[in-house]
Amino acid sequence: MARIKGGMNARRKHNRVLRLAKGYRGARSKQYRIAKQSVMRALASSYAGRKERKRQFRQLWIARINAAARLNGLSYSKFMHGLKLAEVDINRKMLAEMAVNDADGFKTLADLAKSKLA
Repeated sequence: MARIKGGMNARRKHNRVLRLAKGYRGARSKQYRIAKQSVMRALASSYAGRKERKRQFRQLWIARINAAARLNGLSYSKFMHGLKLAEVDINRKMLAEMAVNDADGFKTLADLAKSKLA
């Protein structure tokens, strides 16, 4: 039986990694071993970054809601608790959007939350 060499598979694997490392600086884009390490790290960081982006957006929404709530005489926690008591089910993304673009609508929600807290 003839011997099969693995050169084609190795080249395909190397080229796949080097294509992902395109644009990296120096040996990171030229040498397979170093490129492989860089690509592995980059892929791990991008996965973590996608999770972190969600956290950062939630932080931003809460900061915006807090600022608007304080303009209406409530803290963030009291505002959210008042909305919960009033059975208003709006997520933070939409509340932040209202805080920025629809001050009158947000004020009505704040007044509703105040009335339920009292």
